[in-house]
Amino acid sequence: MPPTLTSTMLFTLGIGTTITFASSHWFLAWMGLEINTLAILPLMAQYHHPRAVEATLKYFLTQATAASTLLFATTTNAWLTGQWDILHMTHPLPATLFTLALALKIGLAPLHIWLPEVLQGLDLGTGLIMSTWQKLAPFALLLQIYPANSSLLIFLGLISTLVGGWGGLNQTQLRKVLAYSSIAHLGWMVLVLQFSPALTLLTLLMYFIMTFSTFLAFKLTNATNINALATGWTKAPALTALMPLVLLSLGGLPPLSGFMPKWLILQELSKQELALTATLAALTALLSLYFYLRLSYALALTMFPNTTTGTPPWRFQSSQLTYPLAVSVTTTLLLLPLTPSIMALLIP
Repeated sequence: MPPTLTSTMLFTLGIGTTITFASSHWFLAWMGLEINTLAILPLMAQYHHPRAVEATLKYFLTQATAASTLLFATTTNAWLTGQWDILHMTHPLPATLFTLALALKIGLAPLHIWLPEVLQGLDLGTGLIMSTWQKLAPFALLLQIYPANSSLLIFLGLISTLVGGWGGLNQTQLRKVLAYSSIAHLGWMVLVLQFSPALTLLTLLMYFIMTFSTFLAFKLTNATNINALATGWTKAPALTALMPLVLLSLGGLPPLSGFMPKWLILQELSKQELALTATLAALTALLSLYFYLRLSYALALTMFPNTTTGTPPWRFQSSQLTYPLAVSVTTTLLLLPLTPSIMALLIP
């Protein structure tokens, strides 16, 4: 794809998300989501590989179903309440339909089936956009209607943390592992959404930073499965030494930065007298931690078999920019000591 067309698609992607952010009317919010979906489709299919085309088609059909459900929910709400404003989603029927439509859009379990298959068919750059930027617009809408579906949100959150941890256990493809990681992290965000929206935003921000580091690191070393991680020592030794810390931070292992949002979420759930929910969420986090440990082991404690031991394989010098990766990895590893300052800024 020519750079001009790529820039146009990325600009349109940003415009669609911005329209959803700025809208107070359901029709404008729906229009922003549709612009967002249509803008990413050419980026997904740009390499014309059969797997990429299949992933693009699956994504389009899923997002079209979610958009149709969303439009039906908003029309039903206008019929029942006479209001088109986002903040007037008060009737339980359209609120439930709308929550399920947004859950389908972002890939919350049990509406997650499309996400691992779609992410597996994409290159790592487009997969990064799918795992980060595409979550912003639906979350902006969820944050505005969260008081209406307390039990449903807790159910979706618990199921997502369980499916995200359980589904990633037996995966060897890194993009599928990151897809199940996305499902699990979304579950944590949804669990605390109704009690502390600021904490949800903090968790979303931390997830973006850690996922950004992980995708860029895999893209730099050209790794798409677990066996390819073993070649990292010969390609980028310093990065390979730091990546297990980034992966374990994604798993929420203390004292790394990813532990901060999970710790605060468990604390908030305990304050809301949801001890059982907090316990189940903590147990499902152990499942996620296992496959992050598996990736860390393959990355740091195994060597790819070479005919000459210790000789780096011949390769071209990488032309990829490493400054964004350096900044994101440093941020990922150093955010935990700043927890009191972040809480003071985001959580009143």
